[in-house]
Amino acid sequence: MKTRLLCLTAAMAAACSSLVPVARSAAADGFYFPATGVTVEREALLLGIDDYLLPLRENVGTYLSTPKYRQEAVMRPSRDNPLAPDQVASHFYGAVIHDNGKYRMWYYAVGMKEPGDAYHPDVKALTQGPVCYAESPDGLTWTKPDLGQMEFRGSKHNNAIALPDALIEGVHVVKDDADPDPARRYKMVYNPFNGKTWVIRSATSADGLHWKAAEHYGIDQFLETASLYHFNGLWIVNGQRLTFSDGGHPSGRQGRAVLSPDFNRWLGGDTDAFLLPEPAKPEDRGAYKPYDQVHLGVGAASYGTVAVGFYGQWHNIPGDSDSQKRWGWFGYGKISCDLGLVISNDGLHFREPDKGRAYISRLDTPATPVPGKNFPTILTQSGNGILNVGDETRIYFGRWLNADYGMGYSGEVGLAVLPRDRWGALGLFPQEGPHHDYRKQGAVWSALVRLPAAGCQVVLNADHTRRMTVEIADEKFDLLSAYSGAKAGRTPVESGLDCAVAFPEGSLAALGGHTVRLKITFEKEGDADPRLFAIYLRAR
Repeated sequence: MKTRLLCLTAAMAAACSSLVPVARSAAADGFYFPATGVTVEREALLLGIDDYLLPLRENVGTYLSTPKYRQEAVMRPSRDNPLAPDQVASHFYGAVIHDNGKYRMWYYAVGMKEPGDAYHPDVKALTQGPVCYAESPDGLTWTKPDLGQMEFRGSKHNNAIALPDALIEGVHVVKDDADPDPARRYKMVYNPFNGKTWVIRSATSADGLHWKAAEHYGIDQFLETASLYHFNGLWIVNGQRLTFSDGGHPSGRQGRAVLSPDFNRWLGGDTDAFLLPEPAKPEDRGAYKPYDQVHLGVGAASYGTVAVGFYGQWHNIPGDSDSQKRWGWFGYGKISCDLGLVISNDGLHFREPDKGRAYISRLDTPATPVPGKNFPTILTQSGNGILNVGDETRIYFGRWLNADYGMGYSGEVGLAVLPRDRWGALGLFPQEGPHHDYRKQGAVWSALVRLPAAGCQVVLNADHTRRMTVEIADEKFDLLSAYSGAKAGRTPVESGLDCAVAFPEGSLAALGGHTVRLKITFEKEGDADPRLFAIYLRAR
């Protein structure tokens, strides 16, 4: 069906003449990105660190942000409670959501089978699991409610969640408000031991406390999980697998993802979500070899247009295959791990904005030490611990003290904070250096986006926005006269998380249903050096 473009003014009609209108039935109320095949409703997020949705750049580069860390753990094991399932470790192979004004956490506990020294436990004295639950009014101070669901060491007075598996290593929870069935509103994937290896099992709940597990395991092959999220119609679980590298040779830990179209049926096989290079010589490859590997895969959060998260930069130490031998394959007291930043535009394949950089370093946020010892910290994933609340992006993650069993083994939950969506920015290249002839102006173009039928509002998350202009072009990069040059969009505020862009000709309603590009131009003036962290396209 051919539609007629309604322009508000003659100038707008001329500007819009090169655009191709589309039928309203084609996702008219959403934003569609042809480059990625993704459609989102209400709001589309374009991050400064995203070189897919902001692909063409002139004289601008990426400036990654540095989170602020809370040095004290926000969650620690209940060391002095002999009946606590998490007497030894509160591991954040877990999830946090902000739900009706309350923070809610699910995590995996390590406790004692029998009474003993929880500060210096032997490996044979430990239990892995159950899943435990905590809640908080502010996300900083947590309580562990008495749920009365599961007996542990003769008592049901604990915060354990009842699930039909004895050994559990991880848990990931999302709240799915789009599911019409209230009994499936909360969705969980957890990481049980099936008698041979670690697998996944799904569960659903109406309240996040009482869960119904699936009758069968989702997969029957090894996977240690890092995150669960919904992206472009698929349910995706990321995790660590040990399979094979090219040529059928051994492989180290690598990040892979398994998929479900409906949260009932999990597909066989996996996808290479994020891989680090294997050594050139096949004999140098494998889980016990001394090279960096991908711990737990990718822990990511979905924002509709982009998934953002971390992978574990596992700094491996040579060892052997005896997991119970001191200084064996695990490298007790030696192996450490940082978190590297990754993003994806299909939810399946991830890349680093800055290759190899530790975005969250174990040196900046170490685990609570053992007095007189200097054991390294292993940072564990935070995919289902990444959430936006108000003006903050909160990143909950695990801090695992890599002490030998019997010498202070422990696990706790840490917190890092960014201003909302400020993972990193686009900014002009420096004016000094060997190539100091750069202009004081630069620009970035967006990928194509088809706008909703009613148009949208453009909002910038940026600093020094008065030194930025927003112009709109057609598919061929030809600027539209009604939205460029003297009629380009600007924002009257200097900096902020939500700087609304105003166009002299009025709203973008005339562009509704059409495919366009955005061009953002930066101009340095004095000390004002503009930085663009994110663009929000918000449906009207």
